Amino acid sequence: MTPAVQTFFDKATSTATYLVVDPATKTAAIIDPVLDYEPTAARLSTASADIVLEAVRAQGLQLAYVLETHAHADHLSAAGYIRRQTGAAIVIGAEITRVQKVFIPLFEAEDLSPDGGAFDRLLAEGDTLPLGELSIRNMHTPGHTPACVTYLIADAAFVGDTLFMPDYGTARADFPGGDAAELYRSIQKILALPPTTRIFVGHDYLPPGRTEFRWETTVAEQRSDNVHVHQGVTEAGFVSMRQARDATLPPPTLILPALQVNIRGGELPAPTKTGRVFLKLPVTMV
Repeated sequence: MTPAVQTFFDKATSTATYLVVDPATKTAAIIDPVLDYEPTAARLSTASADIVLEAVRAQGLQLAYVLETHAHADHLSAAGYIRRQTGAAIVIGAEITRVQKVFIPLFEAEDLSPDGGAFDRLLAEGDTLPLGELSIRNMHTPGHTPACVTYLIADAAFVGDTLFMPDYGTARADFPGGDAAELYRSIQKILALPPTTRIFVGHDYLPPGRTEFRWETTVAEQRSDNVHVHQGVTEAGFVSMRQARDATLPPPTLILPALQVNIRGGELPAPTKTGRVFLKLPVTMV
């Protein structure tokens, strides 16, 4: 049996959110939900998450999990909001503690402990969770960040930012704890899956010559067509390409607000005595 997969694409952040369903039991998981954030006004909205939750309700699904592929730097997570609305458990890779240890001091986040306790389940390599009659298996695929994971559900692999569509390539590896060689080895683990395995990517950025967003590919297509890491590309060649490319990339627009929310499982920092909530902007003088 294979899962049913519905995609909700957020054009503002080019993020694909997935609703994954076991057809036999109607048990479901949401992967990488988006909390809408307008940075110039610091305005939050749950509109995107509400669309996914409406699909859950309309289909009579039992939402068991919110699965995070990593602590995203390009969008704020709606995981905390969805947990409050549904009781679904927030799941992430166990190495999230390494990410928290980097960013808790940066944001002086005294209300947060670097123990992963903001999340309900921390998964190590090979850990599994039931999804009705299906099973979710965790594959640790670091390189983009130390905590990146791929969720394997029957014939479907949800790879987060590790791989993009074949005509766009692969994730950057220059964030704290990122490593291009580690990313290459993680990709090889994914490409060792059966060739018909469906791959669902975390983002799609339109490359030149393509006008429609896409988010589903296969292991076979990635092996033959990925512009960065197709068959025959060596680790040394990949690392050289990735490092040179990353040196030209600016930080994601939402990296500072996103990370201080996402290391908290999609929750905002604690309010001040007046009840207001603030996101911090650490300033670097150059």
